[in-house]
Amino acid sequence: MSKYPLIVRAVEWVDGKVRWINTNLLPYEELYEESQDHERIARAIESMEIRGAPAIGVAAALAIAATALKFSNINSVDELKDIISKAIERLRRTRPTAFNLFWALNRISNVLSRNYSSVEALRKAIVDEALSIYHEDIETNIKIGEIGEKLIDDGDTILTHCNAGALATAAFGTALGVIRAAWYNGKKIKVIATETRPVLQGARLTVWELKKEGIPVTLVTDNMVGYIMYKGLVNKVIVGADRILLDGFVINKIGTYSIAIIAKRHGVPFYVAAPTSTIDPVSSINDIVIEERNANEVRYIMNKMLITMPDVDVLNPAFDVTPPELVTSIITEKGIIEPPFRENIMKILSL
Repeated sequence: MSKYPLIVRAVEWVDGKVRWINTNLLPYEELYEESQDHERIARAIESMEIRGAPAIGVAAALAIAATALKFSNINSVDELKDIISKAIERLRRTRPTAFNLFWALNRISNVLSRNYSSVEALRKAIVDEALSIYHEDIETNIKIGEIGEKLIDDGDTILTHCNAGALATAAFGTALGVIRAAWYNGKKIKVIATETRPVLQGARLTVWELKKEGIPVTLVTDNMVGYIMYKGLVNKVIVGADRILLDGFVINKIGTYSIAIIAKRHGVPFYVAAPTSTIDPVSSINDIVIEERNANEVRYIMNKMLITMPDVDVLNPAFDVTPPELVTSIITEKGIIEPPFRENIMKILSL
């Protein structure tokens, strides 16, 4: 039982189905979707109904568990393994940058690699592993919050970018988990949230979460960050991550790199909060695929109001790369990682 309220749950397991809040509709409508169909869940990930690296990983794992239960008439271990393998491959193709997706699906794949005496034994093993991933995510986020909140001083104003909150995880959040823990431990803090163009995750999701729990938040446009740091209005920056490399490169929502540069210029600590499942121990910076999303996300506001010429060329990368020299430290469930990152990340992964 958590000592913190888990008011928002982005992804859940309900009676053998995956249940999620459709983040595309927030803050205007709180609509929960349910499905046992991995294809429906894959489309939800692609369309960003489900978004945020940890939430994507949890949803993908639970989608595989739901698939295992859905095909209850299968009597052959090999046949069920084949169905599950195809579902895993479909989910792998949903979004290329968030490492938690591949980490979670690899865990399920490892379950498939073992020998089973019956279909029921295989089905149970898949469901158990998926539920472990789900519960571990919540526990991990709370640990990140408890470890990270020690970096927060009473009276701090913290800038965060995009949404690394409960809506980006199974519950509680990473960057917002640190903020939540500080708030619930009595620290009088304030948050500045960037709007996060083009999909407005900060304006729509982060503000919604913080207002729901009474945590003071001020919304700014993305291009105000330099001004507010110049004015001394920010004490710390805390962001999440979609992938972290051993060398300390942080791949996160587009705009993170710019904020890190401005923070460095003004001597503001720049913290990254993420579970160790976000750390990619194999890839180099040259291996990373930055997802390029639909041009209409930029041409339109929320796919409704056209804000430019309908045929203008658009560049719409979903993520950017922040180099390690701009990162003060990385907050994980196993502890705070300081530079030099390669050496200290490898130590933390071995714990």
